[in-house]
Amino acid sequence: MIDPRLTGRVALVTGANQGIGAATALALAACGAAVFLTYKRLDPAEHTGDPAFPDAYGKLRAQDAGEVVTRIRWEGGRAEQAEADLADPTVVGDLFDRAEAALGPVEILVNNASGWLADSFLPDARDRFGRELRPVDAGSYDRQFAVDARAPALLIAEFARRHVRRGATWGRIIGLTSGGPAGFPEEVSYGAAKAAQENYTMSAAAELGRYGITANMVRPPATDTGWITPVVEEAVRAASPLGHVGTPEEIAEVIVFLASHQARHITGQIIAMS
Repeated sequence: MIDPRLTGRVALVTGANQGIGAATALALAACGAAVFLTYKRLDPAEHTGDPAFPDAYGKLRAQDAGEVVTRIRWEGGRAEQAEADLADPTVVGDLFDRAEAALGPVEILVNNASGWLADSFLPDARDRFGRELRPVDAGSYDRQFAVDARAPALLIAEFARRHVRRGATWGRIIGLTSGGPAGFPEEVSYGAAKAAQENYTMSAAAELGRYGITANMVRPPATDTGWITPVVEEAVRAASPLGHVGTPEEIAEVIVFLASHQARHITGQIIAMS
């Protein structure tokens, strides 16, 4: 059995009340890491009656991380949770303070949270899957970039400052991305914000390696966190080289690998999954 050497490490995972974030928190805890989970409960009424958003998915996004924390503790792990709106730049320092007070200095940062919305330069009211499509405007830009670009940048900056200040020699930064340099039609601000996060993370890899920090991104396939309808699944399977819809647990496995001792010489990479 390969030991990832994560026992006693402390991780901060954003967007950890459901989906990939929750699966990552559970997987890190199973490897011995203490996990601080952050999240923002979203109002399911935002998509009430929208056939492209299953009701069960709305309920998942509206819950806190209590169930995940309970599961980790039940299995003998250490975990704490805090709700925070990452669109507010003032919450970053407080999250690290709370994590340190409860579990110890943060050594693994997983930037998973997203302010996703579907916007476009097209005049269409719906995207190809029937989801509401809004025009690109200042509001869509601000919402998307605040959570998917600015928040990860500030979290990385705070992580790095504290790491260097305490003279630490081991750290991991792992982000989640989507789209890529070719753009993301019908989700254009989402794709652009993720591209910005990629760039911040690659810069972190170049600048922080001397302090023992690796920084990488994971680009999952379309992953069923509750939002994938039969129409979406059919399209995903047709487009995927493996004919595969991802699961949160599969993505968490790659994230845990990048946090592990075995990935100590992997940095500045965007791991594309199929």
